Amino acid sequence: MAQSKSLGYFIEDLWTKGFRLTDKDIHFIYLGKHYTKSEDWLVILALKITLQFQFRFVGSFFLGVLEYLSENQPTSRKEVWQLLEQKGISKYNFNGHRLNSNVTKS
Repeated sequence: MAQSKSLGYFIEDLWTKGFRLTDKDIHFIYLGKHYTKSEDWLVILALKITLQFQFRFVGSFFLGVLEYLSENQPTSRKEVWQLLEQKGISKYNFNGHRLNSNVTKS
């Protein structure tokens, strides 16, 4: 599946918005991508979920989300959220507001 934004561009966008990942974090993200053989859109979504729920990059949380998603092979964001909701992670935050998920894929 083609994605509209590559992982590299997504990380650059985070940087321009003031969220600075360390070189170690970025290497870990790419290690997770290659370890799970995941497409960029899924890695981006796992990274967004990590940052939105942890408020910082937590490698173990990121890798756990990415491994779980890659094992279940979702083909859409809707399927991703259905899988995560089965594990108790909702796209609604604690205040009942929908989390922003701008990852798009074709």
